[in-house]
Amino acid sequence: MAQLLDRDALQSQGRGEREKAIKILAKSIYRELRASGYDTREIVALSSELIGLITTDIKPESASK
Repeated sequence: MAQLLDRDALQSQGRGEREKAIKILAKSIYRELRASGYDTREIVALSSELIGLITTDIKPESASK
């Protein structure tokens, strides 16, 4: 999966191309999860966890203290 999201390759692309690459990556991850037997509820739970991690990561230092 790391091959799908090569940070260096994405940085050299235009904004529209990056957005398209993200959509493709999301669809690929979704299809892989479904093919592996994960149901909708579990995929939503994973998505929520990812959003939580991102939210924690982008909070300013002063807000976390």
